[in-house]
Amino acid sequence: MLENIDLTNVMSLDIETVPMVKNYSDLEEHWKKLWDIKSKQKYPNQTPEESWPMAGIFAEFGKIVCISVGTFVKWGKTYQIKVKSFNGQNETTILNDFIESINKHIKSPASSLAAHNGKEFDYPFIARRLVVNRIAIPFILDLSGKKPWEVNLIDTMDLWKFGDFKAYTSLNLIAACLNIPTPKDDIDGSQVYKVYYHENDLDRIKIYCQKDVVTLSRLILRLKGENDIPDEFVGYSN
Repeated sequence: MLENIDLTNVMSLDIETVPMVKNYSDLEEHWKKLWDIKSKQKYPNQTPEESWPMAGIFAEFGKIVCISVGTFVKWGKTYQIKVKSFNGQNETTILNDFIESINKHIKSPASSLAAHNGKEFDYPFIARRLVVNRIAIPFILDLSGKKPWEVNLIDTMDLWKFGDFKAYTSLNLIAACLNIPTPKDDIDGSQVYKVYYHENDLDRIKIYCQKDVVTLSRLILRLKGENDIPDEFVGYSN
């Protein structure tokens, strides 16, 4: 699997998202009406106020607060993973910095992005938020008019399905099956809303996002048949 992929042309990524505002009551009236409709569809057993913390998973009601990326560097017979994050309060700045990083690393038709459940979440979420922020969508994320074999977006959850159509399989579960280290020793995705809006701890969110990227990158190595790498082969930059 992934035999024809040059890992030095791959950028793995993960995003963390939150609702556009802290509370349902902070929304303008027309946005409340729109969320009322969505909430009734998705969370019929909750009031719009109760379900609002979940709004961050919808690109129309949410925003990106962190994007972490990982790149592979050949090191003898193995690889190093270089991790970088773009996070903060300003989504436009986060997206512009991310696009700048893509333009530096994704330089050839053979280059790819990789994410876990990326086709259902990360890729479309990023593309939609780029449109909202009036930022041009980079070629690799612009699927308009492309044939399936021209789309260079790797989804490790899709690969793990092996043609199966059953439900979502988490990155943590796959990593556990393959004995891949998963340093999830702090928060999980359901707590990002609280950490962002109640604790204002962006660094904690960044660290959580980076851990997912490292686990994802190690999964990609495993799917390609490469050996796992020790922690000292993972580097971080600001």
